[in-house]
Amino acid sequence: MQLSQPQYLWLFLIYIPLIAWYILKHRNSHASIALSSTKAFDKIGRTWKVYLRHGLFLLRLAAIGCLIIVLARPQLKDSWHTSSTEGTDIVIALDVSTSMLARDFQPDRLEAAKRVAAKFINGRESDNIGLVVFAGESLTGVPMTVDRSQLLSYINGVSTDMIEDGTAIGDGIATSLNRLKEGKAKSKSIILLTDGSNNTGVATPQMAAEVAKEMGVKIYAVGIGTNGMADFPRPDMLGRIEYVKLPVVIDEATLQNIAQSTGGKYFRATDNRVLEDVFHEIDALEKTQMDVRHFSHTEDNYMLWAWLALGFFALEMFLRYTVLRSIP
Repeated sequence: MQLSQPQYLWLFLIYIPLIAWYILKHRNSHASIALSSTKAFDKIGRTWKVYLRHGLFLLRLAAIGCLIIVLARPQLKDSWHTSSTEGTDIVIALDVSTSMLARDFQPDRLEAAKRVAAKFINGRESDNIGLVVFAGESLTGVPMTVDRSQLLSYINGVSTDMIEDGTAIGDGIATSLNRLKEGKAKSKSIILLTDGSNNTGVATPQMAAEVAKEMGVKIYAVGIGTNGMADFPRPDMLGRIEYVKLPVVIDEATLQNIAQSTGGKYFRATDNRVLEDVFHEIDALEKTQMDVRHFSHTEDNYMLWAWLALGFFALEMFLRYTVLRSIP
């Protein structure tokens, strides 16, 4: 046990004037009477109450001592406790190609994906989460972490001009797998958010999926895009961005294959509401019960002394006004 505020122990010096005051008060509190003889009182001895009455003062000192210890804040050091929680290692692989600016989602595909991803991150308090972005190549935005503020800060700043344009789905998965190798959870998964088909990169989606299968990593693939036509951004002759209607093309066959081969699942999100529903379903699927040991450097341990102080004071009051009650 250690004391957080040991300077309060100096208050024990108050015992010196209290004890001196009690002794002086006790000496001067006896009434006197003049008698011709005390022979009649020789056979009358002192009762146990005469000695016990000093116990009231000792109980008061004990109560004060316990209160001083409470003020000094006794603490237990190096304590461990185990709690049961749901946790897993997850990497969110987000497509940031130019096509993610298509306006079949509100305000566009990328912003819609960022919002639901941020909401998902906020709801996974016990998970170790990483963030990978990919387009013509892939990079690690945030390595595996439990720091929600770092994840949310980065995801809010994600844009389509971070990386050379293209859709390297295989590279996005490969980078995500490299991040998951750092994790220690039994359950590991990748949430792949893309709106196109693989058209560049070193690794193919099939190759990356085979590695994920060997590592025991599930891939939840989400194809983002409405059915039919959508407004896609295109630069005009002056370099300005204009939106033109083009058919939505998502390589669903490849996304279904990599999801099913790894034990995951493929989802098609056609609007904002469906995208939110998809993340709710993934949230329900990816939960693993685990015991987590938490280490606490210090733990307050003053309640025992507080209860003792209350007990001593209550006992003093009880004795003072019952068994040891004095007549003024």
